Amino acid sequence: MKKFQLLNNIAGWVVFSIAAITYILTIEPTTSFWDCGEFITAGYKLQIGHPPGAPVFMLLGRFFSLFASDVTQVAQSINILSALASAFTILFLFWTITHLARKILVSDPEQLSGGKLTAILGSGIVGALAYAFSDTFWFSAVEAEVYALSSLFTAVVFWAILKWENAAHEKHSSRWLILIAYLMGLSIGVHLLNLLAIPAIVFVFYFKNYQTSTKGVVAASAISVLILVTIIYGIIPGVVKIASYFELLFVNSFGLPFKSGFIFYAILATAAVILGINYSIRKRKVILNIVLLCFTFIMIGYSSFAVIVIRSMADPPMDQNSPDNVFSLLYYLNREQYGDRPLIYGQYYTAPVTEEKTQRPSYIQKDGKYVIARENIKFEYDNKFTTLFPRMYSNDPSHIREYEKWAQIKGRRINRINARGERETLIKPTFVENLRFFFRYQLGHMYGRYFMWNFAGRQNDIQGHGGILNGNWISGITFLDELRLGPQDMLHEEALKNKGRNRYYLLPFILGIAGMIFHLRQKRNDFWVVTLLFVFTGIAIVIYLNQTPLQPRERDYAFAGSFYAFSIWIGLGVLSLIQLLDKNKITVLSSVLFTAISLITVPGLMVKENRNDHDRSGRYTARDFAYNYLNSCAPNAILFTYGDNDTFPLWYAQEVEGIRTDIRVVNLSYLSADWYIDQMKRKVYESEALPISLEKDQYVQGKRDAIYLVDRIQGHQDLKLLLEFVGSDDQRTKLPLSNNEFIDYLPTRKLSIPVDKQKVISNGTVTSDLQEKIVSSVDWELSGDRLFLSKSDLIILDILATNNWERPVYFAVTVPQENYLNLEKYLQVEGLAYRFVPIKHENNEWQIGRIHSEIMYDNMINKFRWGNVNNPEVYLDETNLRMASNFRNNFSRLAEQLIHENKMDSAVTVLNKSLEVTPHETVPFNFMMIPIIEGYYKAGKPEKANELVEKMVKITANELHYYFSVGPKFSAFVDQPKQRAMAVMQEFMNMTEKYEQEELFQKVFNEFEELFRTYMLTTQDQL
Repeated sequence: MKKFQLLNNIAGWVVFSIAAITYILTIEPTTSFWDCGEFITAGYKLQIGHPPGAPVFMLLGRFFSLFASDVTQVAQSINILSALASAFTILFLFWTITHLARKILVSDPEQLSGGKLTAILGSGIVGALAYAFSDTFWFSAVEAEVYALSSLFTAVVFWAILKWENAAHEKHSSRWLILIAYLMGLSIGVHLLNLLAIPAIVFVFYFKNYQTSTKGVVAASAISVLILVTIIYGIIPGVVKIASYFELLFVNSFGLPFKSGFIFYAILATAAVILGINYSIRKRKVILNIVLLCFTFIMIGYSSFAVIVIRSMADPPMDQNSPDNVFSLLYYLNREQYGDRPLIYGQYYTAPVTEEKTQRPSYIQKDGKYVIARENIKFEYDNKFTTLFPRMYSNDPSHIREYEKWAQIKGRRINRINARGERETLIKPTFVENLRFFFRYQLGHMYGRYFMWNFAGRQNDIQGHGGILNGNWISGITFLDELRLGPQDMLHEEALKNKGRNRYYLLPFILGIAGMIFHLRQKRNDFWVVTLLFVFTGIAIVIYLNQTPLQPRERDYAFAGSFYAFSIWIGLGVLSLIQLLDKNKITVLSSVLFTAISLITVPGLMVKENRNDHDRSGRYTARDFAYNYLNSCAPNAILFTYGDNDTFPLWYAQEVEGIRTDIRVVNLSYLSADWYIDQMKRKVYESEALPISLEKDQYVQGKRDAIYLVDRIQGHQDLKLLLEFVGSDDQRTKLPLSNNEFIDYLPTRKLSIPVDKQKVISNGTVTSDLQEKIVSSVDWELSGDRLFLSKSDLIILDILATNNWERPVYFAVTVPQENYLNLEKYLQVEGLAYRFVPIKHENNEWQIGRIHSEIMYDNMINKFRWGNVNNPEVYLDETNLRMASNFRNNFSRLAEQLIHENKMDSAVTVLNKSLEVTPHETVPFNFMMIPIIEGYYKAGKPEKANELVEKMVKITANELHYYFSVGPKFSAFVDQPKQRAMAVMQEFMNMTEKYEQEELFQKVFNEFEELFRTYMLTTQDQL
């Protein structure tokens, strides 16, 4: 036994070292896109990230950041936190597999032979390394996200319950249960995914203490679900919710200071728990004692959220939801800003609203009391359009189109009388169609596809939405892949070169299935425990998330726990091979041989295939692109952003590396929240408070959430006066409704901001060479399609009016066009941002804003950084490629403007810079190269243009030959890209003719003619 323990520990730490070295060598050296910039910022300065928060990750991130030699190393240090957490996950996975494998081979550890010992260790090594090198887990291991640390908690608690199982009948064995409870409590401060291990833990306890029976299994299942529901829906929000009742009572009724009710409640709850534990000891009630101790330690772990409240009270620059009191903390924990979704019973997407019911009110602090800001609304739907297990509930038009596609909806027609007394016919999907969407999209596409990515292979790293070109799983087995996705071996050259194209030939999947069957036959109870972990961290999450179509990114990280469980079976699959092929006796030779074969064909193959698309070393794109956004702006600017990837990296750049802290980044996604507007009215670093004239009472939650547009006055009106009108509480400035309520409105769509010409020239808003173009007032009209302004829109208008041309105002180029409020004619491109200027410019159909060539040239040629985009050794995933590819648009627009100004040398410099920064080898050429090529023609460089045309014609022809090869079965999936490619070919034919490149024109013409003939033939065949 001692020999096994020694070798088990040594082998475990060897596996840990392999994983740790791999992850540390492949981590991103700075921040990544999506949430990583926010998490690093939260950790470095203990600031408040998005709900429901991750205080344990935040504290550990702060600890790891202390090892950074300077601010540029902080991100790398916190990335190492994820790398080490992931490596420890692999360590505990190894020990879990060897524990389960030992139980299969021997009942008495003293009977372990050399062959069996080698087989057990071999199974642990293969299973642990298979998970270590899996696509999803490796991705999370090299960036500062919560999923690596969450996986560690899952691994440790599952290992701990197996340790309890070994010592269940020993004295003090319950300490393992208390440890698990504490870890569960701590894990809430990382991510709730870890709690899904509870059913597996309950069944380990059940199988150890009770004789298995149908009644017992049902009871254990019910208890496990009850514990899970109690923690998620009871303890986590309930503790704070009860505290809010005490707080309301003590402050509003007793007139005591803020937080007095919470303090009293905390003392009362602590005393109650102490008395309960004391009672259980005195009365020798063992089960009660364990339950109370487990509850206590869950609460001790959960108390990490006190950090959120404490830090929020300090008003840090990043303070999402401002959870500095029990009411805002409850809102924060419940993730209420993200809305709700039906799970057990609810509406279909066609369901009409029949009633609006008020729910729990939202409170704010005012004059020493908590006052109601607004009553939260819950919609009631026509019960003719509701169902059990609703899967298709979103009424977003883009989601509806996808529902109809995935579920093949024909539905059932239902006639009804609407609220206006009119007869209407609506379609209600059938329950079969509802289930079809669940199985095909939610379970198949959003889980099964991810599962097979990890254990069969992956087509590429481009997000897929159900077509055959992107984001699917593949195996590398030709006939199988062609059956599902068409002729894979004929894919065009660029598709085959995608680094995310990984093929495992189903070997990890087959070994895992073998291990699953073997486990079921050998140790049925243990099999069901692992199965519960597999199901609850996989299928159960699918049901809980109830995802809508067209997710903004791939969501495989949510199911890492399920892939962890399957990796246990991969390890046990090694045992199944050894026993299958060496039935008489497990020898050292057979164990070593089959372990080596499994090691090479599963984790060995996986690391070979996955290395190039998981190695992020040398990639600085997120940090440098954030630098470019910030340095597109003049000093002391206001920069409006919108999404995660044009906001979180900027927060990181400012808060961690101190880049351009004079600029105020304003996320428009948050600007409708009163807490965020409050924060924008505070000075942060060198950035003064934003010029917002509205007071808290005028924009508080529940007030002016929507400003309706009603054309009552003629002509353009001064925006400041209109804001005074909207901000007034005088009923004469409201529109009356039939129920004696009043709503806010704007009496015109035509707005005006006066311009002081001398001022905008003197402060640099407009350069002196453009002074003749300055308008006396910015006059514009809001879109006729717009029925109302959101609070975010109102605050933008307030800033523009109140700013009085003092501070530069910019919109990031990634902000959706509807957020420009029809100001496109007054926007000026200076880099990766549009500046609001008093110069009117007529936009063309495709481009927004005028180009200030001098400023933009200086920014893009001299100031901007490019994050090693042009290094072929650096891996660029879809997000990075998309953003890098978009830079070509900026380069081409700048070059076009320089050509228009007859600055040909500068235009050529810009075009060359584009090719230098985004070469085809790292950012594959696509249709966005067309204006770059035309720019070379216009700038008098036909040789370079011709070279690029020939390259693009070859690339496009390769794509088209693939599209033509797919056949009628898959033709619908390639129609759109095929037509686009044909249009690109025609564009090059027209371009070479236009610029009199006769030889090349003939070559392109011949190629196009041949392709067009094939196009017509394949189209006829498909018809």
